[in-house]
Amino acid sequence: MKSRRFNAAVCAAFLLLGARAAYAQHTGHLLRPLIESAAERLAIGDRVALSKWDTGTSVEDPARESAVISKAVAEGQQANLAAADTTRFFKAQIEANKLVQYELLSRWRRAGFAPPHAPVDLVDTIRPELDALQTKIIAALASANPVLENKACATEVARAVGRYTFEHQFEFAALRAIALDRAMAGFCRVY
Repeated sequence: MKSRRFNAAVCAAFLLLGARAAYAQHTGHLLRPLIESAAERLAIGDRVALSKWDTGTSVEDPARESAVISKAVAEGQQANLAAADTTRFFKAQIEANKLVQYELLSRWRRAGFAPPHAPVDLVDTIRPELDALQTKIIAALASANPVLENKACATEVARAVGRYTFEHQFEFAALRAIALDRAMAGFCRVY
C-alpha cells in the first residue's frame, strides 16, 4: 500500500515538474520576441550615443520621451494593451537606452575619443528606425501580455533575459545584460 502511495506521489511530482517546465518554455516563447525587440532597440542606442557625441546634445530629452510614450500608448490601445502597462514598459525602454548612452559617452570621454564612425543623423535616420521598431515592440508586447497575469512574471522575465544574454555574445556584455534587464523590468506590473 505504501509503495502505491509513494509511486503516486512520485508520479504527481514528475507531472508537476513537467507542467512547470512546459509553462516556463511557453512563457519563454511568448517573451522571446519582446526581448529580441528590446535588445534591438538598445543596439540602436549605440548610434544615438554617437550622434549625441558628435552634436554635444544631452542624453536627457524629456519632450522626445513624452512623445515616444504618447505614441506608444496610442498604438498599444489599438492592440488592446492597458495604457499603464504600455507606459511602464516604454519608460523602462527609454531608461535602459539612456543607461547605454551614458555609459558609452562616459567611456569615450575617459578615452578622449569615440570609435571611428560616419556622421549619425538622429532625426532623419535613427528616430524613424526607432518609430518602426516601436510598432514591432507593441505587437510583441501584445503577444506576451498573458505573462503579465502570472504571479511569477518577474522571475519568468529574468530567466528569459538570462537565456537570451547567454545565447548572444554581446560586445560590452555586462552593459548589455544590465541594460536589457532594465528594459524588461518595465514589462511586469510588479518587479
